Amino acid sequence: RRTILSWFAEHRRPLPWRREYDPYQVWVSEIMAQQTRMERVVSYFSRWMALFPDPATLARAGQRQVLTAWEGMGYYARARNLHRAARMIMTRHQGRIPDRLDQLLALPGIGPYTAAAILSIGFQQPVPLVDANVQRLFTRLLDLEGEVGRAPLKGHIHDLAADLLPPDQARDFNQGLMEYGALVCTPRNPDCDHCVLAHRCRACLAGTVHQRPRLPVRGPTIDITMATVLIIDQDRVYIQQRLPDDVWGGLWEFPGGQLEEGETPARAARREVREETGLELDGLRPLAYVVHHYTRYRVTLHGFLARPRPGSGPVRLTAASQYRWVRFSALSDFPFPAGHRRLIDVLFRRFPPKKSLKNR
Repeated sequence: RRTILSWFAEHRRPLPWRREYDPYQVWVSEIMAQQTRMERVVSYFSRWMALFPDPATLARAGQRQVLTAWEGMGYYARARNLHRAARMIMTRHQGRIPDRLDQLLALPGIGPYTAAAILSIGFQQPVPLVDANVQRLFTRLLDLEGEVGRAPLKGHIHDLAADLLPPDQARDFNQGLMEYGALVCTPRNPDCDHCVLAHRCRACLAGTVHQRPRLPVRGPTIDITMATVLIIDQDRVYIQQRLPDDVWGGLWEFPGGQLEEGETPARAARREVREETGLELDGLRPLAYVVHHYTRYRVTLHGFLARPRPGSGPVRLTAASQYRWVRFSALSDFPFPAGHRRLIDVLFRRFPPKKSLKNR
């Protein structure tokens, strides 16, 4: 305890939510830190707080504003849950972040770990906090075998963290453990030569540091090929909003979808637009293709430019909640999935927003 507390007092990073330890800021930072590098979290956190400095401001915001602020972070359910939870906090808790475990767990997007972080860091309550950094640190210190994150090892590490927790310094001790795992006892290149715990680290003494922790076996990467179309009519571009229960629910996109067996990207683009909107296309031509990743998927997205065929009829939505024809420059005002945003960037480089696409 003394070693970790002393090390953290000297080496803690000046993260913005550590200035006041406001529970709202702690909550947002913890949600952002899920599946995201810390440098990116700091950048997005500062922008988020400028837009939504408290639960009341977040609750009043529209979904499009919230998702646009989150764009680029991925896992958009996190943003939707923050938004929903803020509204519940305003109606059920008078705008104050709850300081009880049961009340926190009743909010969307808050599980046991996030609730423990809010209680421990935001409210200084003596609750153990075990993330991947802490799991790694303990498996090396005690040279623990077993698959991390699963029973019985998961419960054993939680019990160790609880036994060591100093009740009056829970905030600093929990953060110290996580910080030490993030900066010293790192996954691939731990700095054992400068580790203040090396002399009592069993994995270091046994030469098994790089075998700890044992991670779950990951499944193979799944390749997906998709096609989408930026449909241009005069000086406007067609966009549609994904259904609320989709993987990127609430975000906007260009119509398109996955290639069928034996199908070319161009043929898939025409078919998907027809199926999703009822529109027929003229002048279909390639814009670019981009590759992006999410969870276990590697997606190759082929983007095309086209015009709606005259007389093809009104839009008939089958895979979206609403659609709009927006000016070229207005695309920046809507939240898009990463692959579609990269196609917009290509479009902006090729046709700067001040130019019309009408005759392109």
